[in-house]
Amino acid sequence: MATFPVINLEKLNGDKRSATLEKINDACQNWGFFQVLDHGIPHDFLDTVERLTKEHYKTCMEQRFKELVATSKADLTDVDWESTLFLRHLPQSNLSEIPDLTDEYRKVIKEFAVKLEKLAEELLDLFCENLGLEKGYLKNAFNGTNGPTFATKVSNYPPCPTPDKIKGLRAHTDAGGIILLFQDPVVGGLQILKAGEWIDVPPMRHSIVINLGDQLEVISNGKYKSVEHQVMAQTEGTRMSIASFYNPGSDAVIYPAPALVENEAEEYPKYVFEDYMKVYAGTKFQAKEPRFQAIKAISTATA
Repeated sequence: MATFPVINLEKLNGDKRSATLEKINDACQNWGFFQVLDHGIPHDFLDTVERLTKEHYKTCMEQRFKELVATSKADLTDVDWESTLFLRHLPQSNLSEIPDLTDEYRKVIKEFAVKLEKLAEELLDLFCENLGLEKGYLKNAFNGTNGPTFATKVSNYPPCPTPDKIKGLRAHTDAGGIILLFQDPVVGGLQILKAGEWIDVPPMRHSIVINLGDQLEVISNGKYKSVEHQVMAQTEGTRMSIASFYNPGSDAVIYPAPALVENEAEEYPKYVFEDYMKVYAGTKFQAKEPRFQAIKAISTATA
């Protein structure tokens, strides 16, 4: 079986540029996921992000999670074994409104978001190059009235006593654009679905895992695919996950790039991203194809 793609972005700067671009293209077409090294974010900075995130969980969230589990009467097949914190960066940050963050952690997360936003836009331009689109096309496609939206979900997956009965996070595709994940370097659990089999995404220190959301599948007219993934609950160790979502603005109009439908059928509808998110909210853990059909029906009815 093919191994999970790991791509060194530094090789884009030399004579291996075309081979590296081809690796990225292959990963986007056949995996929907890849892992990047030498991405321009310093290792010592990532170590600080990891340390402060784990300290915050231990100090502010671990006990809350234990209490929630102790009092929960919910059907454990319909929940996720994760403790989460949601942070918004664009178009307006909510970092100042989040309680319990130390000044240091707040500052570091803000700086991390700036670095990830830059990396996301660099990757989108590499996708443009591979797809034959003009530079900046994907970034512009994501721009609503107020630019793109950018947010982070900080998750911790504590040890689970019944990993055979509950997932850390149930299988789904991501709704948005490009997702940049800084995951625990030791405790694994993330898996992607490829050719009907679940494949582990290996923990790798100082790497960033990249995956494509539904909107990139639509804009690329299916040349790139969003892929189902899940997090398996573990009996040992707490897995850290910092997933940052670079998504279209809420009023951005999404549709296949005309350059990619000239000689073939347009397989995806045209719609406002906010409308897609309303459909996604109730169907996140279901197959994506009916979502595309549902949004097509809505967009046709309102056209």
